[in-house]
Amino acid sequence: MVNVSRNNSAASALIPQRHERRKIRLPPIIMRAGKRAEFAANEFLGGKISNHHTERAYTRAIMRFLGWAEQQGLELIDIEPWHVGDYMKTVLAEKSIPTRKQNLAALRHFFDNLVVRHAMILNPALSVRGDSYTVLEGKRSAITVAQARVLLGSIKVAGNLVGIRDRAILSVLAYTAARAGAVASLKRGDLYQNGEQWTLHFNEKGNKSREIPVRHDLQQLLFAYLDAAGLRDAKKNTPLFQSFIRKEKRLSGKQIHSNDVCRMMKRRLKDAHLPPELSPHSFRVTVITDLLTQGVPLEDAQRLAGHADPRTTRLYDRRNRKITRNLVERISI
Repeated sequence: MVNVSRNNSAASALIPQRHERRKIRLPPIIMRAGKRAEFAANEFLGGKISNHHTERAYTRAIMRFLGWAEQQGLELIDIEPWHVGDYMKTVLAEKSIPTRKQNLAALRHFFDNLVVRHAMILNPALSVRGDSYTVLEGKRSAITVAQARVLLGSIKVAGNLVGIRDRAILSVLAYTAARAGAVASLKRGDLYQNGEQWTLHFNEKGNKSREIPVRHDLQQLLFAYLDAAGLRDAKKNTPLFQSFIRKEKRLSGKQIHSNDVCRMMKRRLKDAHLPPELSPHSFRVTVITDLLTQGVPLEDAQRLAGHADPRTTRLYDRRNRKITRNLVERISI
């Protein structure tokens, strides 16, 4: 197997951070290929991918492959399908199937853009066969209703702004099935009265804009947080959930990051003596499973979750897992 650790560390330095948009520092193999290749690479890596998580993952995959190609003494126009296949079978051999599929998708899109811009004649990754991988059920653990109640009830809120904030964040996750990133990016103006009821407006994955009604108990928790944080009359573009400056015992005014939401939940799970494998995404699994168990139509659960395809919603359904466990318990061995 080829050692690409040096190229991996170099590639990491070239990846745009979070939402930062800038011209990518391209590797020599691209620069030697000419202006068209340079333009196509900058166009793809610097502006064509709207989701910053996908952007970082694709950039890392592409830079890793180009670093490997440099080690093989290849020029851009020398790269053929068998090179890509060899890379997948050697360098990425120990990676998971989803990781290999993501890397191959990144290379296919990248080289396709080079072909469109006439920097290459053919896409060398297009004919490379990827791994077969079918997901019947998501891997995320579901948090039970009892566990969710224990978690929310374990948070001390009396005179504790951080506790009030964390309870509000976890409650939004529990009562809207929103992703951690969408909750973290909420602004004060995203909580509003639409004429009939209080509503939260989320900017979700894939640039999806969704409105979700706020149930009565969640409304009380949110306004308790707004009053404690002094944000009830804040400007619309003020971050709703903010990081906390412990030394000064006040909110920073800066938006909390989705990673902070995940770390916060891990701390709260530990304090409540709940399984550490649970995560903010566990609420999405539980909400969808709970609604389907109650007989709510799949399309309604799909709409709440913001899924474009009902097959994605079914991945969150844990009812089949329960049926399977009940079935195997009946084996008379």
